[in-house]
Amino acid sequence: MSIIFGLILIVVGTLIVMKTEWLMQNFGRVEWFEKNLGAEGGSRLGYKLMGIVAIFAGMLFLTGLMGGFMTWAVSPLTRVRQ
Repeated sequence: MSIIFGLILIVVGTLIVMKTEWLMQNFGRVEWFEKNLGAEGGSRLGYKLMGIVAIFAGMLFLTGLMGGFMTWAVSPLTRVRQ
């Protein structure tokens, strides 16, 4: 099941990266992206970053490494100091 989900995420992420202009025409600009990622073209960059994150997550699901990655990413927040 995780293989199928990973492949779907990779395909969706690839489509988001390839069809950024279509997303801009149909969904418009995202104000947060424009404000925080640059003046002109911030939304395009934001859409592409979302696609790249989806591809990365899909590869993690596909290889079965999502649990290990999440453990590594969250471990500084859950570390108990004595």
